[in-house]
Amino acid sequence: MYQAGLIGITGYTGMELARILATHPNISLKYATSRQENGKYIEELYPFLRSYPIGKVQITDFDATTITKECDIIFLAVPHGTAMNTVGEIFQLATKLNKKIKVIDLSADFRIKDPQLFENWYQIKHNQTALLKNAVYGLFDLYEEQIKEASLIANPGCYPTASILGLYPALSHNIIKKDIIIDAKSGTTGAGRKAQVPSLFCEVYDNFRPYSIGGKHRHTPEIEQELSRLTQDTIIVSFNPHLLPIERGILNTIYAPLSQNITLQEIHTLYQKTYQNKKFIRILPLGQLPETRNVRGSLFCDIGIAVDNRTQKLIITSAIDNLARGASMQAIANANLCLGLDVDTNINFAPVCP
Repeated sequence: MYQAGLIGITGYTGMELARILATHPNISLKYATSRQENGKYIEELYPFLRSYPIGKVQITDFDATTITKECDIIFLAVPHGTAMNTVGEIFQLATKLNKKIKVIDLSADFRIKDPQLFENWYQIKHNQTALLKNAVYGLFDLYEEQIKEASLIANPGCYPTASILGLYPALSHNIIKKDIIIDAKSGTTGAGRKAQVPSLFCEVYDNFRPYSIGGKHRHTPEIEQELSRLTQDTIIVSFNPHLLPIERGILNTIYAPLSQNITLQEIHTLYQKTYQNKKFIRILPLGQLPETRNVRGSLFCDIGIAVDNRTQKLIITSAIDNLARGASMQAIANANLCLGLDVDTNINFAPVCP
């Protein structure tokens, strides 16, 4: 049984990680941290975990020495800027202890490879550039072999997961031009659990609004970086997110001009072949389109395609659960791989619908 630590258990991603780890047959949560909830038991914080052994784990303040000594794998569900220092401390101690350890970081601190680009978008100087070079981007459908050998995995963002998976087949086969527009929508849990006016019930309910549009959202460089790496080309996107009045789920509608004379059936076949061995990517039959409820609580990414023949544009739609596929469940998939387990261990869940 592998021993796990979870740094930052009080947010939505920490909550989802605890829920999944509660029944994991190979990973046991030994150590969970929160400054605000220090001293409580997990079942006090999350009553739905009563009757599970994980519920009796006591939450503590962070102690790098203890967590590094006692854990085989550590999940970080902490804010951007905080993670890099914590990860640096953990690996420094692991080196002193001559111990191999795996770290899954759910923040953005190790996703963007260019430190200056990271600083430009997050307004934080990156002080762990040596670790940054070795971090593996945790989109397991495309980087499975690298993840298996990695010590530090940068868990992808939710919007980038849905965007990259939706665009990869079309870009890698050069069937679209680079004039790409991503019209993205997310449930409110994507904003985190902290109290803030824009996320209050009365602000969100019966409302639908854009935010951070015009190339201002921090997931933009992550999407562009990975698409550029995968295609060995420079990819620029117009990424424009919106807030849906739902708890969880992401739905992307992506528009790109076709670069060649190709039929919808041929494009559909191309998508099927690209992802034919990818268990958690479902290419929907022609005429069907993704819905957030059909992926809720699961690792699935559903993709549908259509062609606007009048404007000669490919329209790609992709749907994921932002907390599951877009964060915590994807982190467990990465943990499974780097620990030598089957990728779907304890996360092969059917979606919760309705």
